[in-house]
Order: sequence, then C-alpha cells, then structure tokens
Amino acid sequence: MITCAIVGATGLVGSTFLKVLEEKNLKIDKYYLFASKNSKGKKINFMDKEHIIEELTPEIPSHGFTYALFSAGSEISKEYAKEFTKHGTIVIDNSSAFRMDEDVPLVVPEINFDVIKDNKLIANPNCSTIQAMLPLAVLEKNYGIRRIVYSTYQAVSGAGKKGIDDLMHTSYGFKEEKFPHKIYGNCIPHIDSFLENGYTKEEMKMINETRKILDNKDLDITATCVRVPVMNCHCESINVELKTDFELATLLQQFSAMENLVVLDDTRFNIYPLNGFADDKDEVFVGRIRRDYSVPYGLNIWVVADNIRKGAASNAVQILEKLLNRCN
Repeated sequence: MITCAIVGATGLVGSTFLKVLEEKNLKIDKYYLFASKNSKGKKINFMDKEHIIEELTPEIPSHGFTYALFSAGSEISKEYAKEFTKHGTIVIDNSSAFRMDEDVPLVVPEINFDVIKDNKLIANPNCSTIQAMLPLAVLEKNYGIRRIVYSTYQAVSGAGKKGIDDLMHTSYGFKEEKFPHKIYGNCIPHIDSFLENGYTKEEMKMINETRKILDNKDLDITATCVRVPVMNCHCESINVELKTDFELATLLQQFSAMENLVVLDDTRFNIYPLNGFADDKDEVFVGRIRRDYSVPYGLNIWVVADNIRKGAASNAVQILEKLLNRCN
C-alpha cells in the first residue's frame, strides 16, 4: 500500500497540496493529514472522503508512510523530517530547513529531477527561485550564463495567510501585523530578515539556490526582493548576461519548448505575463523578452507564476508524481 502524509495540511500551501493532489489523482492508496494541536479534529473533505486532521506528535514518524509532503515551517521540518526518513519515508520538504545541505537534492522537476538518487529527503526550492529556474535553465544550457540580476515583486500570499490578512486589513486603515510597514499602498524592499551583508535572507536564498540548481557555484548573481500589495503570484524582472550571442527568434523557440514554460510576448497587442493570468495555474509565464544593449550578450525577461502553486505546492506534487512514475 502506498501512503502519503501531508504535514501542515491546514496552512495556505498545505491546503493547496490537497487541491493539486485532487486534480492529479495520483496512485496513492491512503492519505494522512497532520497539523498542529490547534487544528486537531478538524474535518476536511479530500478525495471524496472526510479526513480528520491529526496532531503531529513524536510517535507519528514511526508509522512508516511511503511519502510525506511537508509545509509546516522550517522548525517543524528540522524536528520531524529526518525522523520520518529514519522509518523509510521519502520526504519532500517545502521549508528552507535543508535546501542548502549538500546531501539534500534541491529540485525543480522540469530541470534537475535526475539529481534524486536514493535520497529520502528532498527539498523544494524557494517560491521566487522556482519560477526563475525554467527560463534560466534554457539560457544556461544553450548559451551559458555569466551574470544574473534579480528584481522581484512578490505577492503577499508568499507570507501566508497573515500576509493576505495584512493587505486586507491595512486597506481598511488598520495597523499592519505581519509586515514591517503598511503593505497597502506601499512596495516594501524587505522580505525576511536582514543579514550583515545588507541583503535579506530571501535575496540570499535566491542567489544560493540558483547556484545549486544550475550546478554553478561560481555564478555571479545579485538580487533585490520586494513585497508588493498584490494578493497572489510573484513577478520577476530578470536581467541576464550570457556567455555567447543569441537570436531572439531562436530563443523564443527554445523557451516555448521548455516543459511548463509559456511564452506570452507580443507587445503589439499588450501581451505579457500578468498576475491575474498566472493565478491558479502551474505553468511559468515569460514575456517582455528583449536585448539588454548595455552589455554584449544581455537579455531582459519578465517572469510570472503562482507562488502558492508552482512556487510551492505544485512543484512538490510534481516531484512526488515523478517519483511514483519512476517506481512503476
């Protein structure tokens, strides 16, 4: 029997796990849903059955599930994920707890699924990193990348339900609770905490995770990550300096051939990726594709994706789906 535990099933990403799993209807025989003590006993209709949320306790890992999807925060992952793996469970973790561990594969399935060997613990990248990887992997493969400049415009849903509440509440004049300033009417250049080097943790996540996924530890990257008063879907302006020249027409074809990467690029008709179009979709959308004439082989692209789906839940479920297919 193939079993799957969902850890953090009542959170924003956890509930999206359930939605995506219902859509895909994978060959899982039984699901078990876990959350904190506060959610214990809550009833959720999932896969046409009523499931009762169980509290995650120290004895749960010994049940020996086949797979587990984690989205309960890094502290819970640090406490429980490896305990699950000790009992044979393959854990796909959505937190930042293990992403930079050398022995833990950091996976975007369209790009580097093959780095998963017999690993029991697999890390899901940061939401803003995941969507950037699809077009960047195309560029790295075909032209080589010399330098990346990230500028992100990240939706409040990236901060969970409390982030969504902050946007709603501050729009009515109430004081902010989640963000350091009122998000309604403001763009806040501050996601996660500041580090001694002047960058935020979010910015360093993008830099370090990109290097790991593209398997290029010396790649020059800088990032500025901004929280914007938008409900869902992250937008990214990515400036790339390539190692060799390119033809835009060929580049568009290469982008279009990439799995789950959709080109929306026709400025004659004001066609380019938008939050409202990407919302509730698993694809990554790229547009405003144009040369950067300030350097010999420069390129600008605009990338948009649903940060809760492809940026978190769907990426993890896609990994699970590929693992199941590999075993059949």
